[in-house]
Amino acid sequence: MCGITGFIDFKKNTERGVLLKMVTSLNHRGPDDSGVEIYEVPEAVIGFGQTRLAIIDLSSGGHQPMHYKHLSIVFNGEIYNYLEIKEELIAKGHVFISGSDTEVILHSYDAWGLDAVHKFIGMFVFVIYDSLAKKITFTRDRAGIKPLFYSMANGIFLFGSELKALMAYPLFDKTIQKDILVEYFHHGYIAAPNTIFKIAKKLEAGHHLVLDLNNAQIDISRYWSSADFYRMPKLKIDYETAKTELHALLKSATAYRMVADVPVGVFLSGGYDSTAVAALLQKQQTSQLKTFTIGFEIGNNEAPYARKVASFLGTDHTEYYCSIKDCQDIIPQIPYFFDEPFADNSAIPTMLVSKLASEQVTVVLSADGGDEMLSGYLTYPLHSKYFYKVNKIPELLGNITSEIGNLLKPLLPIISTDEVYIHQMNSVVEALGLKGLERAAILFQRMNELPETFIQNLLKNGAIGYISPYKFLVNGFENATEVCMAIDYQNYLQNDILTKVDRATMSVSLEGREPLLDHRLIEFAARLPLSYKWDGQVQKKILRDIVHEYVPKEMMNQAKNGFSVPIYDWLRGDLSYLIDQYLCPEALNWSGLFNVPWVKNQVVAFRNYKLHYQPLLWKLLMFQMWYAKWIKVS
Repeated sequence: MCGITGFIDFKKNTERGVLLKMVTSLNHRGPDDSGVEIYEVPEAVIGFGQTRLAIIDLSSGGHQPMHYKHLSIVFNGEIYNYLEIKEELIAKGHVFISGSDTEVILHSYDAWGLDAVHKFIGMFVFVIYDSLAKKITFTRDRAGIKPLFYSMANGIFLFGSELKALMAYPLFDKTIQKDILVEYFHHGYIAAPNTIFKIAKKLEAGHHLVLDLNNAQIDISRYWSSADFYRMPKLKIDYETAKTELHALLKSATAYRMVADVPVGVFLSGGYDSTAVAALLQKQQTSQLKTFTIGFEIGNNEAPYARKVASFLGTDHTEYYCSIKDCQDIIPQIPYFFDEPFADNSAIPTMLVSKLASEQVTVVLSADGGDEMLSGYLTYPLHSKYFYKVNKIPELLGNITSEIGNLLKPLLPIISTDEVYIHQMNSVVEALGLKGLERAAILFQRMNELPETFIQNLLKNGAIGYISPYKFLVNGFENATEVCMAIDYQNYLQNDILTKVDRATMSVSLEGREPLLDHRLIEFAARLPLSYKWDGQVQKKILRDIVHEYVPKEMMNQAKNGFSVPIYDWLRGDLSYLIDQYLCPEALNWSGLFNVPWVKNQVVAFRNYKLHYQPLLWKLLMFQMWYAKWIKVS
């Protein structure tokens, strides 16, 4: 696991000292080693830098940048099946000088080019400079577990595992992309390929970016998407056989994630996903698996469930209860480690449980992706219910109704208590104007957004210039629920959940691994009949039945809670000083972006328990704290 960064300066003005600053900004991602190299070629000056968290081959043999023939690489991540690929390459005549998976990537690229990525089981971002082809290739893993930011401006291409590495470059332009703020306030994150800055981008999951040194042109291509597997014919397989095959894949995926030369642990919540990971691993080894969980005195507290599961499985379990003092310590760190506004408040317990785990292990397994893969979110049945009602309206009548609804929108009363209801009705009206599963996609997306009036009132320029990034192609899908699952896998999982886990674990130099995001699992699960995942009554049915082979059903019989802190109660109490400091009129005027009197009214409503949509306050607070950290000049 590493932090990687670098530049390609076509003007040939950037010096080594700049690269050193970029690398230093990522020291928390890899405190064990670092490497910096400059390549001066006729077309440009190229800088590659890396900070290393040693996981596989702890010797100097894993040092980066690494070279083979005409190829040079910096790499962040792990290739879990590297030993099998290595044997295949040795049979082809390749000779290795280290035990690292980084060297296997280099030799694989030499043997198979870009197609090598299809052999890899793992999480990765790798950058390969091919001095013969005069091209630099950037590749991000299928699910988007590992991040990559880049920018191209004024003849300088920058890249890094975090935005702070790009911001360390002296000429980096921090101009905010104002229209993308609409997306942030809708979702609490900024989805790839966008960032908060005009000149910076994120490489999307499952994509290659190739930079041609001859002409400074960029070519981006997709090599994998979970949606492709939903479009394939469903497997003709009975339920018991499907369960057996999924069980085998889960065993393989979890076993691969134990490949390490350092101690490994598991985040355990007591829910089905993390219990599946812990149970499978504990069954496969004789020593006690280390498990970690965070609890809360109030709000959603999963610690007692995790404790029961840990006791039954016999793991070496550690739990810690999150306090207001912990939040006071962690919240100021969020803007630094996340680099751009990020408003999933479960980042707090994730950072805390990462710190807890880092005291005993260097690698930890997280159980993300099960809900998106096996229909676990409660929003899916709710959406199915809405979609069923909307779809009963014939398309012709739907078009007419949609037009009438659009005409009536300006006449609807804009009363704060009714805004969410009106937003839902507007979403239905918009969906009526579409056909088939396009209705499902737009309805699902709009139901997860803020009411339009919130955005218009919050931002001085409203939603002008904003175009939703969620253009999801529904052709080839069989049902509305799988459309929702694929949208979440592509968007919410990549841009919220995996961003949170990466930054939280890396903030304490801990490697986070994701066994449920093994691409073989989603490729198999996407082709199963929906009824195996959700039969109309039970969600994640097939995974539940597998877990019940390890843990009694009665022990797992609790409501789905989620990993969240009672942040809104605390913001009205011991954390209210954060609102005073960052959401006062003076602070809100820093950026010139907000309608300050309207925001002031929302703060008053929040403190009086009258704000319907409380997450708006947290989104505002996270933006303001980010702005104070990275943009505001004191």
